Amino acid sequence: MPFEMQNRVQILCTRPLNETLVDEAKQAGIDIHELSFIETEPIQSIAVQQEIEQAFLQIATVVFTSMNAVEAVAFYQEENQPAWEIYCIGTTTHTLVSKYFGEEKITGTANDAASLAELIAEDRFTDEVIFFCGDQRRDELPEILRSHDIDVNEIVVYQTIAVPHKISKVFHGILFFSPSAVESFFQKNKLPAATILFAIGSTTANEIKKYSANRIITSDEPGKENMVRKMMEYFT
Repeated sequence: MPFEMQNRVQILCTRPLNETLVDEAKQAGIDIHELSFIETEPIQSIAVQQEIEQAFLQIATVVFTSMNAVEAVAFYQEENQPAWEIYCIGTTTHTLVSKYFGEEKITGTANDAASLAELIAEDRFTDEVIFFCGDQRRDELPEILRSHDIDVNEIVVYQTIAVPHKISKVFHGILFFSPSAVESFFQKNKLPAATILFAIGSTTANEIKKYSANRIITSDEPGKENMVRKMMEYFT
């Protein structure tokens, strides 16, 4: 049942959300406050542009684990429809890959980078991949692939910038969507023990554990919508 007005649940979301989701939560007695703790910017250098344009000319297995990487690469696409087999994380990243490169190019998807790497490793014909990533990409995917003797050509196409804020309000729950946002948040904040922390995946949850002993609830599937619904189920 929805909470009474005087007992409304207060949630901090560390990245912007779809207005429809925020309204849906409000109807359930949950007020979501949005405040970004990181910013991402595509790297628009001549060197990166040349690497991306060269990749467009190759028959290659390509990996995306971030929507930001997809957007950064697609910026240089023009009329190119590359001869790629693409592996990507599900939900938003998958949707963008399909939009720019075509659903038929997607060979496999998974919920997190480690699972995606294991899926790629199962293809005995793959011995090299192009991994479009950010400057703070996690180690799991390239390490797993290299352990299976798969060469990883990393092309860093965007950078992540910490935007720490000091919060004074006490929240019932906080939503985290990346390890970078977790690190930025805890630069200036400590939490009461009762605050419930929600993580988009296991990598983000592990980063939270470095800073807090609070209860962590990890989303079963990638994507902002899935995590918000997980939070709503918990508080209603």
